[in-house]
Amino acid sequence: MLENNALIDGHPYHFNTGETIYTFVSRHLGSETIPVLCHDPALEPFGSCRLCSVEISSSEDGARRVVAACHTPVTAGQHIWHASERIERLRGNIVELLLSDYPDEKLQPLPGEKPTPFQRLLQHYGLNKVRFPKGSSSKSVDQDHPYIRFDATECINCYRCIRSCDEVQGEFVLSMYGRGYASRIIRSLDQSFKDSECVSCGRCVQTCPTNALSDHYRAKTIEADKTVRTVCTYCGVGCNLEVLVTNGEVQAIQAPEDAAVNAGHTCVKGRYAFSYYNHPERLRQPLIRRNGKLQPASWDEALDYITAHLQQIGANHGPDAIAGISSARCTNEENYLMQKFMRLVVGTNNIDGCARVCHAPTAYGMQQTYGTGAATNSIDEIELADCLLVIGANPGAAHPVTGSKLRQRALKGVPMIVIDPRVTDLARIATIHLQLRPGSNVAMLNMLLYYILQEGLQDDTFIAERTEGFAEFRQQILEADLDHLESITGVERAQVHQAARIYAEAEQAMEFHGLGVTEHFQGSKAVMLIAALAMLTGNIGRPGVGINPLRGQNNVQGAADMGVQPNLGAGYLDYTRDDIKAHYLETYGQAVPERVGYKIPEMFQAARAGRLKAMWVVGEDMLQTDPNSCEVKRSLKQLDLLVVQELFMTETAAMADVVLPASSHFEKSGTFTNGERRIQRVNQVVKPLEGTRPDGQIIVDVMNHMGFKQPGYDPALHLQEISQVVPFFAGVTWDNLGDNGKQWPVLADGSDTQILHRESFNLGLGRFRFFTFEESPELEPKPEPYPYILTTGRILEHYNCGSMTRRTPNRELVAQDWLLINPADASAHNIADGDLVEISSRQGTTHVRAQLSDEVKPGVLFTTFHYPEIAINHITSGVMDEFSMTPEYKVVAVAIRKDH
Repeated sequence: MLENNALIDGHPYHFNTGETIYTFVSRHLGSETIPVLCHDPALEPFGSCRLCSVEISSSEDGARRVVAACHTPVTAGQHIWHASERIERLRGNIVELLLSDYPDEKLQPLPGEKPTPFQRLLQHYGLNKVRFPKGSSSKSVDQDHPYIRFDATECINCYRCIRSCDEVQGEFVLSMYGRGYASRIIRSLDQSFKDSECVSCGRCVQTCPTNALSDHYRAKTIEADKTVRTVCTYCGVGCNLEVLVTNGEVQAIQAPEDAAVNAGHTCVKGRYAFSYYNHPERLRQPLIRRNGKLQPASWDEALDYITAHLQQIGANHGPDAIAGISSARCTNEENYLMQKFMRLVVGTNNIDGCARVCHAPTAYGMQQTYGTGAATNSIDEIELADCLLVIGANPGAAHPVTGSKLRQRALKGVPMIVIDPRVTDLARIATIHLQLRPGSNVAMLNMLLYYILQEGLQDDTFIAERTEGFAEFRQQILEADLDHLESITGVERAQVHQAARIYAEAEQAMEFHGLGVTEHFQGSKAVMLIAALAMLTGNIGRPGVGINPLRGQNNVQGAADMGVQPNLGAGYLDYTRDDIKAHYLETYGQAVPERVGYKIPEMFQAARAGRLKAMWVVGEDMLQTDPNSCEVKRSLKQLDLLVVQELFMTETAAMADVVLPASSHFEKSGTFTNGERRIQRVNQVVKPLEGTRPDGQIIVDVMNHMGFKQPGYDPALHLQEISQVVPFFAGVTWDNLGDNGKQWPVLADGSDTQILHRESFNLGLGRFRFFTFEESPELEPKPEPYPYILTTGRILEHYNCGSMTRRTPNRELVAQDWLLINPADASAHNIADGDLVEISSRQGTTHVRAQLSDEVKPGVLFTTFHYPEIAINHITSGVMDEFSMTPEYKVVAVAIRKDH
């Protein structure tokens, strides 16, 4: 007998050290070999229902005993009988006891539905009546929530929902109340789901083995015609989804348990906010502006109109009078085609995307220090980290599945440091929360670096072998005026000192940052200092460490990878270099233009100056999402041609000369690249809505209309070309991506890369760069009429401009934008909860309802930008990051007063 062998029904099988009997048997004989009710592989073993009982013995003829397979470890030489007569009789009795408090009418599935796991057990054991007396407690049905339905009469008290909420989502909303027959699941303080603190992730619904917890789409039991695996279209986490389709329509969504990214978990948007895809307000035919009004047109008319005008503008004003804005909501292949169109067909590098307004400083800063502007590590390494540092990010709202992983690690006692002006969900459970003033990240990072150097906590070996510029950097950091930095940040130096020690003394410290770092005047500088922090402590190139930007949109990483930026081509290649020119020429058979193109803010400036005459916008609503939107509107009005490709009639589309109806991500295939560089397949779920076309096909159609021969939109075909152009896609093919994708760089042999910079940086040596704090021009000189700092962001239930989520039941969860205001500030202005508040800045005025909150310090306000009627970006400023031109959404000088 081999050391790690055990026997199942007399047959030997190899087991892994520490493996439970349930996992061991399931791995060899199938996941349904041993029935379970309280067990879920995603949860810690619980052992309460005993349905997973098996017989074990140390020998074939030895005395047998009954144990719970879910938490009993396998041992060498162990004999296991998983379905003996004794065990089957025991399981039948257990199930029958559960029926003593179960409604008779729920024993069978509803017509046209699949049985639940519990109903399958009833069928297996032939139970359709109960010998035991019924319980007498009365239980109700909670169905007020837009998505989640709770029928307490079907609850078997297995605790799976409670444990999912605790162990996966980390919200602790559910608990068991009462004893005996009176035991029942309660939400928060015995409230309805809608009124509770539930975040509507649906993990409890997916794990529930009965229909006690279900959703209004009946995702667990619906008999679908087909199930299609695809990738979520919301944030940069890249959750996998299983979409259930009947009669050509999306009916419900589940999360695949084997997904590397999300393992059966999603947020409310990914699981439930899908009904936008066939909403009545979807655009269904092209529109051309005639006599000042947008009027229906055929596709041929629209394509002819665009072609004629682009060719005329190019002939009269040159190719640089035309610009394109591509979309992080589009696939890699579509973004690649859009930049290819601009560079090869139009002949300009005037191509940019939404990374410009979010993580361009991350790409720039990390390229300057490491040579690669992407996450260095993988999200699943959170489990390996000894310290978590979260800067300027609220992942619980903006990247919920990653946020839950961070939350779980912190709840298990791993030190967490949060640097954020708001008391976010993670800040409330953090070891240390450095609640700095908005705009003072550089000052805060210099304080952290100072204390690490002062204490001698730096990794001298790593610094000597892997970096350059340290001596000068060290001297500049240690010359810092701590009194000045403390005053700027508003955080006591002792607290910063403690945080510095925790981070530097950890064996494996992992950093995450978001738009609270990048959307600042000194955004790129802050990123370079974060990179220095990791190098200083040797937290690069190993598991459980690194710099990990939380990318905002589903494919913002991929859009940049594909060349949707004006200064670098596909693959981040510098098209001004001779070797890169030759590379593109060999691939395309023609040269790419050499003049560096316009970034989005420069496009607006050029339009106002009369240099830019035409713009093609794919899936971006700049009038709602870009700052100082009055200036954006003025810029767009100056264009001779504005083409907008969209799902809905957005604020920007309403200004267009031509509107093209695009297909949603459910209606096309391609790939998305998530925030950890994972390239994943997006599979078409349903046919394109009648009258719409996939973005990629629209781009191909325009290319062909303009005389450039481009094959039709085919992701597999385009990936072949991309693999020849983009070095880190060299080994990517449609077929080899599989269900869980690959993390770039993908080598020619198909092997991928979980951790960057293991041996060296792309630059060779990592570069230390020092920067002093500079006040934002928005606050300097002191804006006396505008004494408050407004900072903006997004919330869990909605996504950016909200054009999709506002057209789903998510609107019932959060129906408007709110202004978070500290009670002291509210009192000073006689503002109560729910009052309408006028907010004014140098740029303009808007009105939003107040929500008194301790999440913000006095003098700081917070709001979101999901609803166009609030138009919060009317008042955000034109201040930008010095290097990347990313707008400073996070610092706006404002005044407030109660609206009368």
